[in-house]
Amino acid sequence: MSPRRKVYESAQAALQGVVADGQTLAVGGFGLCGIPEALIAALRDSGAKGLTAISNNAGVDGFGLGQLLATRQIKKMISSYVGENKEFERQYLAGELELEFNPQGTLAERLRAGGAGIPAFFTRTGFGTIVADGKETRQFGEHWYVMETALHADVSLVKAWKADASGNLVFRKTSRNFNPACAMAGKVCVVEVEELVDVGAIDPDHVHLPGIYVDRIVVNATPEKRIEQRTTREGVK
Repeated sequence: MSPRRKVYESAQAALQGVVADGQTLAVGGFGLCGIPEALIAALRDSGAKGLTAISNNAGVDGFGLGQLLATRQIKKMISSYVGENKEFERQYLAGELELEFNPQGTLAERLRAGGAGIPAFFTRTGFGTIVADGKETRQFGEHWYVMETALHADVSLVKAWKADASGNLVFRKTSRNFNPACAMAGKVCVVEVEELVDVGAIDPDHVHLPGIYVDRIVVNATPEKRIEQRTTREGVK
């Protein structure tokens, strides 16, 4: 069978039969850097609701996962930063949105553990704070640690720079961020890429994530790539 069976003609087609109400989704990106723009828009258009989203944050108002907050499709966020989205803040303070808050490194490790088959791990981060409330703590040597459980997703939505038809991925610079960990933590992984090449065109040493983790691929050659905050200085080019 041709490896191009993983390639779909549109983001909508790539999510067909994959997303459903009540699912947990792991979504790559850091702010607006490295988010799967087309897949998020397709998820919005799918109308799936009651979703739990695992993501570093929820984008900004009107873009990224912020679109799904506006349509009230997300019921719970598992994230580490909530400071750029006013609708996120409003829904959370009004008791309309559940939030499972994680230190950023803990969130990354929980996703990595999910992909690696590790059920839980201990970390010093958060001990003695509300982050540790209700969690098992244990002393190792002279320090106390908090037990954190792995994260698993029904579907992962991931952004990469380049893929071959078998799903081997290359991420570009900081847009790699949470994407590989999200990809590995999902039962089904759908990837949005800017460039699709033939199998063998990517040097094996340059593959950041092997295609065994990737189920579906869609090409978005011209993503918008918004910038959350741009700071410039006059006279500098």
